[in-house]
Amino acid sequence: MSRLLPAHVVVASAVVGLALSNALRIDLTAAVVAAALAALVAAGSSDGFRAPLAALALLLGLGWGGARLDALDRSVLHADVGRAGRLLVVVTGEPRRGSFAQRLAARVRVFERRRIDEPVQLELPLGRAPPQGAIVSLLGVVREPRGAEHGFDERRWLRRQGVHVVVRVDEWHVVGRRGGLGGAGDRLRAWLRRASAPGLTGERRTVLEGVVLGDDAGLGNGLKTSFRRSGLYHLLAVSGQNVVLLAGGALGLFVLLGLPRWTGHVAAVTAILAYVLAVGPQASVIRAAVAGIAVSAAWLVSRERDPWHALLLGAAVLLGWNPYTLFDPGFQLSFAAVLAIFVAVGPALTVLEGYPIPRSLAVAVSVSAACSIATAPVLWLQFGRVPLLGVVANALAEPVVAILLGLGLVTALVDLFAPGIAALLAAANGYLAAYVATCARVVGGAPFAQASGPWAAAVAFGAVATAAYAWRRWRTSFSRPI
Repeated sequence: MSRLLPAHVVVASAVVGLALSNALRIDLTAAVVAAALAALVAAGSSDGFRAPLAALALLLGLGWGGARLDALDRSVLHADVGRAGRLLVVVTGEPRRGSFAQRLAARVRVFERRRIDEPVQLELPLGRAPPQGAIVSLLGVVREPRGAEHGFDERRWLRRQGVHVVVRVDEWHVVGRRGGLGGAGDRLRAWLRRASAPGLTGERRTVLEGVVLGDDAGLGNGLKTSFRRSGLYHLLAVSGQNVVLLAGGALGLFVLLGLPRWTGHVAAVTAILAYVLAVGPQASVIRAAVAGIAVSAAWLVSRERDPWHALLLGAAVLLGWNPYTLFDPGFQLSFAAVLAIFVAVGPALTVLEGYPIPRSLAVAVSVSAACSIATAPVLWLQFGRVPLLGVVANALAEPVVAILLGLGLVTALVDLFAPGIAALLAAANGYLAAYVATCARVVGGAPFAQASGPWAAAVAFGAVATAAYAWRRWRTSFSRPI
C-alpha cells in the first residue's frame, strides 16, 4: 500500500469542498477567514498538518465554489424575457439539430444598444446556421428555456452551464469573426475537420469526425442509436485516449529527431493545449489534459508521476470553473471509468493470466469490463438505459479506434505538405471508420443489447454488487491504490 500523501489530502479536500458548494453555499470572505483560522491551528499543531490542511482546503473549496455558483446564476438578460430586439452575439458552439429546430451556444455582446456579456442559447429553424466563431447581428425574442413540464428539463440543464435565456432568432447575418484564443480554436478545429479526412464523405467521415473531434452532429439517428445500444457511444466523445496519443506522438517525434527530451515534453504540453482549444472544454478532455500536463511537468521538475494526484487535479480544475459540472453525465462517466481503470484493471489482468488468451485481448476485456461495471449506475441514473454487450463491442472496436485516431491526426499533418498522400491515408482510414460503424450496428442490433426501465435498474444494482464483491476480494492486491 502506498502512502497517502499530503498533496492528495489537500487536493481531494478542495474537490470535496467544491462539490459540496452545490448544497451549501458560504460567503467567500467567511471561507477565507475560517481557512485562516485553520491555518493557525495547523501552525500550532504538534500532531501533523494533515487534518488542518484538509480543513483549510475544504473551506476554500466551499467558498470559491459558492462564489462561482453565484456568478453562474447571475443573469442580466432574464429581466428582458418576452422582449424582441436586435442583438450582437458571438457563436461559441456548433449547431445541434433537433426534429423541428437547431440550437447553438452563443455569447451576447450587445442587446438593444446595451453592452452585455452573457451566454445564451440561440434557437433557429432547421436549415442554414451561422458557423462557430461567427459574430452575428440578429433579430430575436428573449425567452425562458423550457421546464420539466415539457419532458426534458432544458431550464435546469442550461442553468448549470450559466445560461438563463433562449433567443429565438427571426433573421440573422454574419458581420465578422471572433479573434483571440477563441478564434485560434475555431481555426484549429476547422483545419482538423478538413485535413484529417480529405476526400472522405458520408458516414465514414462523420464517424472519423466523432472520434477525432467529439462531434456526432453529422451522424444519422439510426447510427447514433446503434452506438448507444452497443456501448460504443463514448468513442464519439473526445477521451483521454485522444490526449495520450497526441502527447505521446509529439514526445516520440522529438525523441526520434534526436532533440532533448525536455523539448519533447514542452511540445507535448503545447499539443495538448492546442487540442483542447480545437475540441472545446469537454469534461473528459479537460481531465485528460490536466493529467497529461501534470505528467510532463513532473518530468520537467524531476518529480515522480502520480496518476491519482493528476486525476484529483483534473476534478479540481473542472469543479473550480463550474461546480455544477458535478451533475454533468460526461464528468460522472469520465471519472467513474478512470477510477475503474486505476483500481480494477490490474487485479483483473492478474486473474486472466491463467487463461490462454493474448495479452492485448486480456487488456481490452479488463478495461471494458471495469468501465462497463463502473459506468452502469451512472447510465441508469442519467439516461435510464444500460448497454449489456458493451464488453463485446469494445473488445471488437477499441483496438481499431486507437489506429483510427492516430491515423486521422497523422493525415492532418501530412495534408500540410503532401495532400495526395493524405487523401490515400484518409481513404484507408475510412475502412476503419466503416468497421467501427459496423461493430456498433451488429452489436447494437442484437437482441437484449440494451436494458431500460426496471431491467436497467437491476443491471445497475448488479454492477454495484459486482464492484463491492471485487473490492472485497481484491482489496489487498490493487495495482495503483492511493
